[in-house]
Amino acid sequence: MKPTLFILAAGMGSRYGGLKQLDGVGPNGETIMDYSIFDAIRSGFGKLVFVIRRDFENDFRAIIVGKYKNHIPVEVVFQSIQDLPEGFDCPPERTKPWGTNHAIMMGKDVIHEPFAVINADDFYGRNSFEVLGKELTAVSGKENEYSMVGFRIGKTLSEGGSVARGICEANQEGFLTAVVERTAIERIDGDIQFTDENGRICFVGEDTPVSMNMWGFTPEYFAYSEAYFKHFLQEKGSNLSSEFFIPLMVNDLVTRNVARVKILKTTSEWFGITYQKDRPTVVEKIKALVDAGEYPAKLF
Repeated sequence: MKPTLFILAAGMGSRYGGLKQLDGVGPNGETIMDYSIFDAIRSGFGKLVFVIRRDFENDFRAIIVGKYKNHIPVEVVFQSIQDLPEGFDCPPERTKPWGTNHAIMMGKDVIHEPFAVINADDFYGRNSFEVLGKELTAVSGKENEYSMVGFRIGKTLSEGGSVARGICEANQEGFLTAVVERTAIERIDGDIQFTDENGRICFVGEDTPVSMNMWGFTPEYFAYSEAYFKHFLQEKGSNLSSEFFIPLMVNDLVTRNVARVKILKTTSEWFGITYQKDRPTVVEKIKALVDAGEYPAKLF
């Protein structure tokens, strides 16, 4: 059974100033998602699932979904802050989405095979999809054997401001032992740093592995997420800025020895758009890849 590519495209793009998921950065207006999907198809993925917000469904279907019609099956699911387990209500003042792992939960009715999760606005590169697709094919029929494509934090920062990254720890066998989402990492005076929940400034080494939300899961992950989301809501649901991040869920499973997460190495370079200032660099890098023959000038 071919793995599915699950694309998180429901983000509000608040720091970018618009719907960056729909922003054309390729020579013929291709989005970053287009390059991810092109790489996924040639790496053996068999289906696409997008999670989006309903308020831009029409634009998304018109600009994005239609172009893949003759290339790969596509499903669209929706994330809403009102989509909560029975017995829980969304605080009336809340406007912020419930986070990336809540977005994953929206795929439970349409994904029944091993699946990769990626951000819509991150460029991961061909080799990243090759190694993740190979791993997902190998775990078909198994449970609790997950994976993550790891990147080095020093290569994933933005000159436009702070970024969110899942900072990872691993054992000698290359399996994840801990991952913590840090939401305001930046380089200051040459040092990579963030402020922790106790107000302390913490420094991070250039080669520290981080998650860029390129994960590999099997379907039982949905049940784990539903169960833990209730615990999350009980503890943090009244906090209007709380988010149910993927690293929070993964860290729980890893520290309780419920699941293993293999950190996969890639030869590809990550780049992405967080701020408008990032866009010209992304356009230049994609043009260089096209000029080098890594991608055709027109993808679809």
